[in-house]
Amino acid sequence: MSIEIKVPTLPESVADATIVTWHKKPGESVKRDENLVDLETDKVVLEVPAPADGVLQKILKEVGAVVKTDEILAILEAGAAQAAAAPAAAKSAPAATTSAPAAKAAQSAATVAAPAGPAARRVAAEQGVDVAQITGSGKGGRVTREDVATISGQTKPQTQTAAAKTFSPAAVGERIEQRVPMTRLRARIAERLLAAQHNAAILTTFNEVNMKPIMDLRARYKDAFEKKHNIRLGFMSFFTAACIEALKRFPAVNASIDGNDVIYHGFYDIGIAVSTERGLVVPILRNAEQMSFAEIERNVAEYGRRARDGQLTIEEMTGGTFTITNGGVFGSLLATPIINPPQSAILGMHKIEERAVVENGQIVIRPMMYVALSYDHRIIDGKESVSFLVAVKELLEDPTRLLLEV
Repeated sequence: MSIEIKVPTLPESVADATIVTWHKKPGESVKRDENLVDLETDKVVLEVPAPADGVLQKILKEVGAVVKTDEILAILEAGAAQAAAAPAAAKSAPAATTSAPAAKAAQSAATVAAPAGPAARRVAAEQGVDVAQITGSGKGGRVTREDVATISGQTKPQTQTAAAKTFSPAAVGERIEQRVPMTRLRARIAERLLAAQHNAAILTTFNEVNMKPIMDLRARYKDAFEKKHNIRLGFMSFFTAACIEALKRFPAVNASIDGNDVIYHGFYDIGIAVSTERGLVVPILRNAEQMSFAEIERNVAEYGRRARDGQLTIEEMTGGTFTITNGGVFGSLLATPIINPPQSAILGMHKIEERAVVENGQIVIRPMMYVALSYDHRIIDGKESVSFLVAVKELLEDPTRLLLEV
């Protein structure tokens, strides 16, 4: 029986998708729920699983094609796997006799092959590495991008060297250019950034935070915190909690514009910007005001892992009332973040650096961090933006305020 493999129903905000990888070729057998093809949308990579056991009979849409909901991607001949495998087994019987140990090993490896996310499979395809031969280090034995990179570095140094030489000048004075199409996600990011700058009156205000109180608090309780909650105590939970308290005091910073109306949100959905190989994504902590420090840290860590493996859903990246981005992890000392529409403000964290500051008339060395708040001046006045950032600074420099809400 022939089954049509169709594009799954795309979310309302996504018009189409691009085919990035076929994991099966025509004539190959597939198992039920085995991923056949990866589709890249503006935000995530979607997997299209096989609806039944069988043989992939025909591919109708090749890599690079733009497809929409319910378009037919391929034809699957259900129940034909055994029939297709039998002639192939008979044809290769002599070879199988002489290489039985190798065939048995390959079959064993294929049987126990760990699952791999779209990001890991994409890197493996680029490096020519067989995912089935990799032992995954991720949750449940899942193969990660790091696993693929490690195996690639161990087994294919000559190939990598050759690839590097391909893009290096072959002669003195030679100038090489390479034209590469933007990915769907990168194109969408560019579109949204331009829209934010064109449609909002963006200003940025700056301040600096003495991180010593938080660093001392972490040093004192980090072991007990990790032992009890099984998650590392980082800075993001402090910043998220401080921002939520400041947003309660200055509702306009948590608001958004809809036409001629200002919408004041009575909840705090905090976006946490995460950098991936495909670009920047912003998963949302829903109702973050109801989360404990441990829940914030756990969700941020999980979102980061899933973002790098390309496993975030569109729903997890939609909405949000305020965003926090941390350029300090890359060494940024100071920057002006761009608002994530339709939000009206975004907080930028930066690198912690020891600097000379004056305290009580004395010059002392303190671990300082510059923070930046970019905001939409159409609904947030300068006084509100500066006061908001000062509130965040005071809450971070005296963390007990977060508990007392003062």
